[in-house]
Amino acid sequence: MFKPVPVAIGLRYLRAKRRNGFISFISMASIIGIALGVMVLITTMAVMSGFQKEIRDRLLQMTAHATVTAEGEPMRDWQQAVDAARKDPRVAGAAPYIEIQGMLSGPRVQGAVVQGIDPALESKVSVIAEKMTEGSLDSLEQGQFNIILGKELALWLGVGVGDNVVATLAEVQGTPLGAMARTKRFHVSGIFEAGYNEVDRGAAFVNLDDLSRVLRSDGVTGVRLKLHDMDQAFQVASDLALSLDGLYRVSDWTQQNANLYHSLKMEKTVMGILLSLIIMMGAFTLVNSQVMLVTDKQADIAILRTLGLSPAGVMQVFMVQGSLIGLVGTTLGLLGGITLTFNLERLLRFIEGTFNIVLLPPDVYYITGLPTDMQPADVALTVLVALLMAFLATLYPAWRAARTQPAEALRYE
Repeated sequence: MFKPVPVAIGLRYLRAKRRNGFISFISMASIIGIALGVMVLITTMAVMSGFQKEIRDRLLQMTAHATVTAEGEPMRDWQQAVDAARKDPRVAGAAPYIEIQGMLSGPRVQGAVVQGIDPALESKVSVIAEKMTEGSLDSLEQGQFNIILGKELALWLGVGVGDNVVATLAEVQGTPLGAMARTKRFHVSGIFEAGYNEVDRGAAFVNLDDLSRVLRSDGVTGVRLKLHDMDQAFQVASDLALSLDGLYRVSDWTQQNANLYHSLKMEKTVMGILLSLIIMMGAFTLVNSQVMLVTDKQADIAILRTLGLSPAGVMQVFMVQGSLIGLVGTTLGLLGGITLTFNLERLLRFIEGTFNIVLLPPDVYYITGLPTDMQPADVALTVLVALLMAFLATLYPAWRAARTQPAEALRYE
C-alpha cells in the first residue's frame, strides 16, 4: 500500500521505543492533558446546555411561546384571533389573557402579576393545571372571584387555600373622593408550584371574566400562542397579527425573557473559553515533547536530509507525529466526555451516598439533579478546537527540525 515517506517515518517515531524515556513520558502527558481538556469541556457544555434547557422548559410551561396584543387599547376581537390561530397548523393552542400588576394583601403584602385566564382554554397553552399542589384550576369559576397563587407567593403572604387576599390593581378609577386604585377581595382556591422562582413568587391567576368586571373592561390584554415548534414563534405570531384588522404588537419567548437567555448563553460561552485553556495546556506540553524529540533525533534528521529528504519533508515528519498525538488525545477525550456525560447523574448519586452529603439540596435549588443536553454542535466544536491546537503546537518544533544542518548534526557522530 502506498504510504508517503514523511507519514511512514512519523508513524515510526510514534510507536518506536525511544532511548530517552522522558520524551515518551512528556508525550503521554500531552495526550492525557488534551484528553482531560476535551472530556471536561464536553461534559461541562452538556451540563450548561442541560440547565439552560431545564430553565427554559420550566419557564415556558407557564408562559406562552408567543403573544399578540392590541396596540394601546384592550383587544376586543380576541375570539376572532383565537379562531384564526386554531386554523394555523403550526399552532398547538391559543387562549386569551388579561395581565396587570397588582399588590396582594394578606397577613403580609407582596407585589405580583395578576393574570385573568379562561380555565377551559388555558390548559392548551400552559401546564398550570398539572402544577397544582392544592386545589384545581377548575376552581376559577366565573363570578366566584377565586384566585390561584404560586407556592412562594402564598408562603410570603402567609395565606393558604380557604383564606382571602385583597388585590390592589395598578389601575385607577374616578370617585367623588378623587382617583383611587381598583381593589377586590379574592378567595384563595388553589396553589401551584412551577419550579421557577420568578413564577412561583410573582404570579397569581383569576378568572378572565372576573378580572374584566373588576377592571370594567370589555376586552383582553392579548392572545397567547403555543406552537409545535417554538423556534417559529415570532413568525407565526406575525402572520396572525397581519391577518387581523388593526394594529397589534407581537412578542415571542426570546424577547419576553431576553435577559435570562442572554445571560445563560454568555455563561456557557465564557465557561467554554475558560475550559479551553485546559486543552491549551496539553498543547503546550505537546510543544515541549516535540522540541525534545527534535533535539533527540538530530542525527536521524541529518541522515534523512543526506538521503534526499527535503526540509518540507522533515517538517511533515514531525507534524504527522505531533498531530497523531493530538488525534489520540482528542479521541480519548471524546469517548471519555460522552461516557462521563451519560453517567454524570449516577456519579453524583454515588458521591452523595459515599460521603453522606447532598450536593444539590432541594430546599436551596429548584433543580436538584444535573440535567445534561449534549449538543452535537458543541461536541464538534470542542473536537475541532482540540485538533487545531494540537496541529498548531507541531508547527514550531517541525520548523526547527527542518532548519537542521546535516553537517553540524553529524559533526560529532
